[in-house]
Amino acid sequence: MKKLMIYGATGYTGRMAAEHASAAGTSIILAGRNEATLVPLAARLGVEYRVFALEDSSVIDRSLFDVGVLLNCAGPFSRTANVLMTASICNGVHYLDVAAELDGYRLAEVLDAEARTADVMLLPGSGGSVAMLGCLAENAVARANNPSSIKVAMHVSGGLSRGSAVSAMGSVTVETLVRADGKLVPRPAGAIRGFDFGKGAVDCFQVTLPDLITIWRSTNVRNIETFVHVTGDGFPQGDLSALPDGPSVEERLANRYQAVVEVTDSDGRIFRSVLDTVNGYTFTATAAAEAGRRVLAGEARPGFQTPAMLFGSGFARTIADTTIVDV
Repeated sequence: MKKLMIYGATGYTGRMAAEHASAAGTSIILAGRNEATLVPLAARLGVEYRVFALEDSSVIDRSLFDVGVLLNCAGPFSRTANVLMTASICNGVHYLDVAAELDGYRLAEVLDAEARTADVMLLPGSGGSVAMLGCLAENAVARANNPSSIKVAMHVSGGLSRGSAVSAMGSVTVETLVRADGKLVPRPAGAIRGFDFGKGAVDCFQVTLPDLITIWRSTNVRNIETFVHVTGDGFPQGDLSALPDGPSVEERLANRYQAVVEVTDSDGRIFRSVLDTVNGYTFTATAAAEAGRRVLAGEARPGFQTPAMLFGSGFARTIADTTIVDV
């Protein structure tokens, strides 16, 4: 029987995803570079583990012999996505990850045709903001007549994990991107716009999110902008290696996430929807584990997919106590 492999299983998000997958009864294999950290987690969950790095493709191929779905939780994804997407296509394994870095989604676009030929699915962003915002956008787009633009904003509360901080700092650029007339184009950094997450408008700054690719892919709306509002220690400074593994359980419980989408139709009418959910790390791990379970059970389509395209706009509502309200 084919299994779900979680690579980077002992990282902050990978560990939580493994725990959720195990609790759901999914047949899993834990994987990563470090045997010393894999052994105790595998023993606690009562599952198999495999140790391999990503430098030797033949070793990766041997490690995937009975794997049906690979969930990549090993960031920074700039170092892992290309290798593991390519290996997945070569070995007939569906690929999932939890990346928030744009380049991994551009890579999925490039590899789309090759994956389709191999009957392999590429599902980057199986959890996290891509699943949240994709479902939220689909919800509002369905209410609009001939939607012409989408603006979406996320409220990120609480601190980042060490791995997320490293990935985020590695993705910082002097300009931001927007989707304009179907193309990604640069904008000067620093644009600010107000969004109401449910308690009055707050300033949000424009950022480059992978949703510029995934929401466009799932909705075909040609103009998309993405924003974020941060409270707490969202962007730590100094030595990132000194950061804790990630927020504690108490910190996650105290810091929920919200998101809002504004869809404008061809008549100038605006349709708004607001999402409220658990902390982003809890959502990401839970959603990725659930996506892995469903794909392993046969819910898959070849090529580059998004969670909203694959599972429908209701997927986010099935994760923890996520709600979407039209306003």
